[in-house]
Amino acid sequence: MKAFPFKGMLVIWGIFMLMGAVLFAERSGIHYEGSKSQSAYLSENQIVTEKEAVKELKKTCLVIMDSQQESSQLAWEQFERIFQDMKVGTDVADLKTDTLPNLDSYETVVVLMSDLEPLKEGIIEISNWVKSGGSAMFAMAPQKDTYASLIEQKLGIISSGYENSFVDSIYFDSDFLIGGGKSYAITDGFDSARQVELSEKAQVYAWAKEPGGIPLIWENAYGDGKFVVDNFGLYEKAVRGFYAASYSLLTDIGVYPVINGSAFYLDDFPSPVPSGDGTYVKRDYGTSIQEFYSNIWWPDMLNLASQYGLKYTGVMIENYEDKTDGEITKQTDHERFQYFGNMVLHQGGELGYHGYNHQPLCLGDTDYGDVLPYKTWKNEKAMESAMSELIRFGKKMFPGTQMSVYVPPSNVLSEQGRKMLAQKFPQIKTIASNYFAGECAYTQEFEVADDGIVEQPRIISGAILDDYMQMAAVSELNMHFVNSHFMHPDDLLDEDRGAKLGWEKLKNRLEEYMDWLYDSAPELRNLTGSELSGAIERYGALTYEKNVTDKSVELKLNHFYDEAYLMLRFNDGIPGKVTGGELEHVTGNLYLLHAVNDEVTIEKK
Repeated sequence: MKAFPFKGMLVIWGIFMLMGAVLFAERSGIHYEGSKSQSAYLSENQIVTEKEAVKELKKTCLVIMDSQQESSQLAWEQFERIFQDMKVGTDVADLKTDTLPNLDSYETVVVLMSDLEPLKEGIIEISNWVKSGGSAMFAMAPQKDTYASLIEQKLGIISSGYENSFVDSIYFDSDFLIGGGKSYAITDGFDSARQVELSEKAQVYAWAKEPGGIPLIWENAYGDGKFVVDNFGLYEKAVRGFYAASYSLLTDIGVYPVINGSAFYLDDFPSPVPSGDGTYVKRDYGTSIQEFYSNIWWPDMLNLASQYGLKYTGVMIENYEDKTDGEITKQTDHERFQYFGNMVLHQGGELGYHGYNHQPLCLGDTDYGDVLPYKTWKNEKAMESAMSELIRFGKKMFPGTQMSVYVPPSNVLSEQGRKMLAQKFPQIKTIASNYFAGECAYTQEFEVADDGIVEQPRIISGAILDDYMQMAAVSELNMHFVNSHFMHPDDLLDEDRGAKLGWEKLKNRLEEYMDWLYDSAPELRNLTGSELSGAIERYGALTYEKNVTDKSVELKLNHFYDEAYLMLRFNDGIPGKVTGGELEHVTGNLYLLHAVNDEVTIEKK
């Protein structure tokens, strides 16, 4: 080497080799070996569906409704699912056909009627039962009439009007529920709340607009028992958590299982360069769509993930062609997929399936009308070929990586497509679509379906979180203790999804939501799609038996696997030492229990 005349050239050559290696790694993403960690899913022989689990529940709650009243029917449609998910065993007395049973057999009574006339003397019976130590909830404010006057003072009402008041927002006490301490706007508010004045001993937890406004949720002690009243008049999926929180006020210790998970989905990611109008990208950054995603959007998304500990679940689109005849065109441009996909995996995230193209799995009997710009597939064989190609492509791009989550394009999935996935593609263990009904949307609940596929609805989307989504987000923190959000990279190319605002403003709005989420619920676990499904499996199967004494709360957990999460509201007493789990304070008298044993004892201070 001493005699070699070009030693300086070797140094330069070495530097270039190093730079080349760095650039190669950067352009191909960080290579990711398939994870060998244990699957989050339960084995098939372990799974107990929620439908099966709730059959074992002891009937502790009597629901009184009247199917002749439309509002009563609407309320029961929501409460039936609320009680199923809270694992509350219920009997239903429909006063259209049934008489009131003996109340002494129940721990709680829930009245889903605004017109109390069908109850007749049953109102007195309920009052006497509460006075003797029972707990009753009027989830619909009673109308102003002769029958309501028999119970109003017992509910804590000292005066009331005949007319309802307009409610366009709800303010929740910060000690009452997760995300409280602020007002949430109601989309399409209406005259839904009774005008009432309450006695000083009534404890109010929510008001119209701001503290001191019309009381919307309160409790009132009566004798040895308690009444709880909901006075906001909304009966839809987006407010289930408010009723769940209200119900947890009734007994000395309110208990219900929760999922405890937060998932952030990136739909159409990785995919070919999104098509769309790059006007605002050019306006703000003077660059192409492709360079914007590589050099600005994706680094910003990674920074958000690092800041909040997120684990993205990206779901792939192989191409954007609209062929649905079953003829397959394989994607040959692999670099973009491997770069972004490996980066998702490296940051602890996960990859799943979205589509061979962006055509939903629907046959010719589906009519999109003018709602969606999609084609239908020629036949089931064509759908199957497309799905097989997507799975082949995923294995080629990311060998050794297990992918189990399927997100329907535009959240649209036909009955035939759903059946095909279950029968032909056993690697699909999760379908993640929509929580709320939408344009041709495949709508879900958090549950395991009869065929074993986990139904995992996404609740909110995008960077512009409107009033309805914000209401739904806080409700679901209190119903299932869950967050599920999705966005598309091409949101930035569509004016309807905020492109005109520009990415900086959209990013700030997304960051504001994440600030609110993790400030409100720091105990919330960041999970991938499959991890959230594993949590849903465990939550769905879980039921509990509760024994409360002066000194302790004892919980026996049924269908317990390895861990479970439950919300506990200590309406009486303060929790102390915990055996069999850990208790974290959430807000007010609300606690999150992480159970690591099927028997948990919480001592009272």
